[in-house]
Amino acid sequence: CKVEVLIPDFNGNEEALQLVVDAQPDVINHNIEVVKELFPEIRPQGDYDRSLSTLKKVKEFDKKITTKSGLMVGLGETKKQILETLQNLRENGVDILTIGQYLQPTREHVEVKKYYTPEEFDEFKTISLGMGFKHVESGPLVRSSYHAEQALAEAIGL
Repeated sequence: CKVEVLIPDFNGNEEALQLVVDAQPDVINHNIEVVKELFPEIRPQGDYDRSLSTLKKVKEFDKKITTKSGLMVGLGETKKQILETLQNLRENGVDILTIGQYLQPTREHVEVKKYYTPEEFDEFKTISLGMGFKHVESGPLVRSSYHAEQALAEAIGL
């Protein structure tokens, strides 16, 4: 049985994060969700740097735990911002990455600014793997749980 937990940033509370790490799940996932420049609009309750710190702290507490994060695209970010976010995630120890298309759930939510092509998602995957991610899922319908068991197996070398 493999266990993946999806966690918040705990508002920077390291004791809360340590409790999760001490439970020894196979994967700890904290989704960055959007590029830094869009946090104020899309995730005003969150903090980009705190999210990165959360992921980094997992590895500091236990380097054997596989870390994972996900990014949504299509909200008005630039390619440069996407690549900077991918690099930031990798620099903070993220092993598994998911990149998916933002889809507007209701008319009250933020509108899609761009629909990325499958070729663009393939390019993001190639670039991400080149950065050193152990496993990358990148596509229009990819979500953070997409092929989770396969991603873990590839990330830990099974």
